[in-house]
Amino acid sequence: MTVPHGDPDAIRARLAQLRDGDLPTHGGRTLAYVYDSGIAEADALGREALAAYGATNGLDPTAFPSLLAMERELVAFAKPLFHAPAEAVGTVTSGGTESVLLAVQTARDARPDVERPVMVVPSSIHAAFHKAEHYFGVERVTVPVDPVTKRADANAMGAAITAHADRVVLVAASAPSYAHGVLDPIPEIAEHALRHGVRLHVDACIGGWVLPWLERDGLVRHQWDFAVDGVTSISADLHKYAYTPKGVSLLLHRTPELRRPQFFASADWPGYTMLNATLQSTKSGGPLAAAWAVITYFGDAGYLELTRTAHAGTRALVEGIDRTEHLTLASEPDSTLVAVATDEACDVFTISDSMLARGWFVQPQMAYADLPATLHLTVSAATAPLVDEFLRALQESVDEAVAGGAIEVDPQLRAAAVAIDPATLDDAAFDGLLTLAGLAGSGDDGSSTVTLPDQMAPVNALLDAAPPALREAMLVAFLDRLTRTD
Repeated sequence: MTVPHGDPDAIRARLAQLRDGDLPTHGGRTLAYVYDSGIAEADALGREALAAYGATNGLDPTAFPSLLAMERELVAFAKPLFHAPAEAVGTVTSGGTESVLLAVQTARDARPDVERPVMVVPSSIHAAFHKAEHYFGVERVTVPVDPVTKRADANAMGAAITAHADRVVLVAASAPSYAHGVLDPIPEIAEHALRHGVRLHVDACIGGWVLPWLERDGLVRHQWDFAVDGVTSISADLHKYAYTPKGVSLLLHRTPELRRPQFFASADWPGYTMLNATLQSTKSGGPLAAAWAVITYFGDAGYLELTRTAHAGTRALVEGIDRTEHLTLASEPDSTLVAVATDEACDVFTISDSMLARGWFVQPQMAYADLPATLHLTVSAATAPLVDEFLRALQESVDEAVAGGAIEVDPQLRAAAVAIDPATLDDAAFDGLLTLAGLAGSGDDGSSTVTLPDQMAPVNALLDAAPPALREAMLVAFLDRLTRTD
């Protein structure tokens, strides 16, 4: 049989050409989205396992028992890290969002007697919980965090649980929070959850593969995992600080009984009986195999060294920021995430652009309620040796931003943004808003075309001035147009 095919070398060249426009995933200069151990052999091993198992299917563990064996071994490796009891169970998912979605779905389905279920969360909780609310109809009661420490207010959360006592199916906290890198007071929150007999999920997606080793060095302020009575489930991403290829995460439950509502089965059709532990049915075994390979490669001793390296880099970065005029820490970091705010002489959006021009990607985070806009910095092991270089670039970027002055959004435009109800806007209105924001232009035929400006600071400043609902609507409109083919 002869099958028509393209030129493999031409395809490889096109792939390389397309990749040229992406952020670098290795080298330690991208301080969000990617996590780099700096160990080339581990990266190569992970990619090899990813390719070797790319065609396997995790839908049926009896068809691919190798995947079941690796999943069990990953869960067994994680349980002592999280002080889990012997009966604790775990599931490998596609990432932190799926782990969170499953935690919320499981809590909801465990309480079929509750008609309008509620989850109580701090305002700093990851937006994956917002998605869970949207998908599963579990109302999100959000409690403001302390404006100084950025940590959840345990007593306020307790009051919210009491106020919705008959409807609360889940409470959640962060270890640490993505936005500010701080550990919520999980022991105190757990007391309230226990008192009301509700589940407590700890979102340790970004800290779960760091905190266990920091704890050994006495660097964790308090217990946060299954060592805390009342914690019923934990999510921890492996494609973050376990440094495995994306996308893979772990969701652990304290007991099999707590996990059971997570499973889905359907035999009410003429095909095979559908049986799933995750949101996905068919799923590649590649990420699971890659995670198993990398974690087996590093082992406990390897992660201890990688964690110490990343933590030392974080402390050096914090000390450098403390010395930099016009910058302040938004909060004192509890692990390897740093959030940085500015004074009125400059803004984080201009600094972000300037850093990118110098070869560093830092993530701007917009203001929320009484919390200021910040720069998010994720320090991986590969970034640690480059901290001095990073701080020099940061100083140059701050100087440049101060010289240019903070971006000012026109007061009338700001007032208009506050007044707009996005529910009343049609496509033409969104096209106008995107053009005004600098995210769209007009094609030769007068149609709207998406554009990415060289400088994102003015766009981000305008989005920062918009209320969250309008910001969401504008970015959805932008993504919609960005993914159109004509």
